[in-house]
Amino acid sequence: SVLPEKKMIFKGLTVNKEDMNKLMLTPLIRYPLLGGSALITFEEADVAQRIIEMREHTVELSCGELEELDQCRVRVRAVPVEILLPSALEVGPVLTQSSRSILVSELPSLGISKEALLDKLELFFSKTKNGGSEVESREFLEDSDQVVLTFTQDGVAGPLIERGHIQVPIGKGKYKVKISPYTSGEIANLQLQPSRCPRTVLLLDIPDVLSEESMRDALEIHFQRASRGGGEVDALAYVPAGRAGVAVFVED
Repeated sequence: SVLPEKKMIFKGLTVNKEDMNKLMLTPLIRYPLLGGSALITFEEADVAQRIIEMREHTVELSCGELEELDQCRVRVRAVPVEILLPSALEVGPVLTQSSRSILVSELPSLGISKEALLDKLELFFSKTKNGGSEVESREFLEDSDQVVLTFTQDGVAGPLIERGHIQVPIGKGKYKVKISPYTSGEIANLQLQPSRCPRTVLLLDIPDVLSEESMRDALEIHFQRASRGGGEVDALAYVPAGRAGVAVFVED
């Protein structure tokens, strides 16, 4: 099927000067989470597999919020989480390196807004004494901590890229950032294959009988007990009935 246009970031390691075709793709998966379900990630993969094999689980609830005694237990269903991951990627036929843009990475985490950080970078790189010139545009690449700066003049990007790293004053300190070429191209072929999350389980059929916080606590308490087949819980996301959410999966 036709894939929507999307910016992607490639991080590669060059083995030698002749080897310039190796790219590493880091997936960032957005998984829709429907109402009445939860995603639970365990610290150990064998715990997740055990919970899936048991399939149905009876979860005890706190009766403080319920009137009927027979409502103090609910049955939920555990199923594996299947996602699509790229298995093969072909970029081309031509990759284009911009003569007016640079990629700024290894940015510090300072607790300031992205807009404020962009202002600091533009201020520094717009000065000729720092090797820059007037900045035409600046933007954070989607789903990353990397910034693309585009200058109004040609010939500015090359010398900055050759320097590799530059000390940039931000606030009261100076921080070394990495300067790389900004290369763009089109994905000619992308093949996907289904993959099962080893440590994450999808819980279904969760009734809307407790508040969101209370239900989340009840699920975590139940599934972290070894006597019920569980183990240490790394993360848990619950969406009550009538709502929807999105879970983000990153590389383990």
